[in-house]
Amino acid sequence: MSSSTSPTSGSPKITVALAGAGGYIGSWFIEQYKDTYQLIGLSRGKVKSNPYPEVEWRQVELYSITSTAEALQGVDVAIYLVHSMSASTRLNQGSFEDTDLILADNFSRAAEIAGIKQIIYLGGLIPDEPEEHLSRHLKSRLEVEQTLGSRTAKLTAIRASIIVGPGGSSFDMIKNLVQKLPVLMCPKWTNSLTQPISLRDTLDIINACIGNSKVYNRVFEIGSPEVMSYRDMLARTAKVMGKKRLIFSVPVFSLGFSKFWVGLFGDTPPQLVSPLVESLKHTLVVNPIHAFKEKEMDYLAYEAAVKVALSTTDRPKLPRFKYKKGLKNTVRSLQRMTNLGRHNALWVAERYALWLPFFFRYIIRGKLRGTDVLGFHLLWGKEPMLELTHVPDRSDSQRQLFYISGGWLVKRYDYGWLEFREVLDSKYIISAIHEFAPRLPWFIYINTQARLHLWVMNRFQKYLEKKADL
Repeated sequence: MSSSTSPTSGSPKITVALAGAGGYIGSWFIEQYKDTYQLIGLSRGKVKSNPYPEVEWRQVELYSITSTAEALQGVDVAIYLVHSMSASTRLNQGSFEDTDLILADNFSRAAEIAGIKQIIYLGGLIPDEPEEHLSRHLKSRLEVEQTLGSRTAKLTAIRASIIVGPGGSSFDMIKNLVQKLPVLMCPKWTNSLTQPISLRDTLDIINACIGNSKVYNRVFEIGSPEVMSYRDMLARTAKVMGKKRLIFSVPVFSLGFSKFWVGLFGDTPPQLVSPLVESLKHTLVVNPIHAFKEKEMDYLAYEAAVKVALSTTDRPKLPRFKYKKGLKNTVRSLQRMTNLGRHNALWVAERYALWLPFFFRYIIRGKLRGTDVLGFHLLWGKEPMLELTHVPDRSDSQRQLFYISGGWLVKRYDYGWLEFREVLDSKYIISAIHEFAPRLPWFIYINTQARLHLWVMNRFQKYLEKKADL
């Protein structure tokens, strides 16, 4: 592929897929570059009506490697904009970090299968601190970055602070605080420094990286040259909005109060407030080592970016989607286990099949049927409580996949699956159940079987720690 930043006249357009295409950055990228590239939007829903026929939309289940690989066929460059997806099941037993990690691992695997040349990931600025000191949110962004770059697709990681533009959730939070509060009593974190960047410049930088071999396997930190505190951002936003606001700092960092304050007056969803506020204790400025210098940039000043964000009333046009109705009560459960022994997923899956009946040796027995079907039975029962069918052609040493194929605890046998996989260079093993449909009444299930599963996986983690030297 050419290292030019966009197709030359008469040359075939680069095919670019966007994961997270319906979000803030994705929708604006489509609006601006729909005529520059052959764009493919990835969506969980099926398109009912498409305002831009030149943009193709493909239905995908990002929790499925097979579905993701199929959706990426024929794609040159993939832009990954997925952060903390909303739950697609009624019960989601897993942290946002583990959810984002497994989705990134799926995408990396699928990109390798599909022969993707480049993945561009838009993440967050990372402070120059040891990884263990990072907030959960920033540590998760770093894990996603590392995972997306772990296979054959060349990764271009773009790290940004607050992106100022129309419809951006972080800027809208600031705007709403200024709009609603005549007096802003700012906690200590508002003195932390950062470098916001305009939406215009962010899109320009992403565009400059597409198909550009000079940016393969590189990290860029982007921001306007202006360094300012969050308190300064509030004051400067108020000035642009023509609002007289009394803004002062108090020498406390109350995480709980900050979350309440920002969530209530910033009109910000709790799932965004919590990780964002936890990250604000860090100084988030561009590290000169990773500064973007691949293109001469005329950065938009903060006040100018705010004016654009406030004055732009139109929003990008998006398709209308129809979503397939599934079973009402389904479960996804993710558990991350520290892999001290650096065992592969095959070893862990085999150990689990042996360990579970032994751990419940007075209650449960395991019964193997053929070479691939394993049933877990109550000691006195002929029918299995749960039956798992190994899928050899979709398994390897790093990932072991089992269909949930039967059992009297299961309501649906045609879709759910269990997996064990290594992530982050085998630092962790993730055990995951996807789209499990329990037969027990929902209230009974969530207070019995669901709780028991988490307890069992915690005990299995302790077992793995004891076997670290094997």
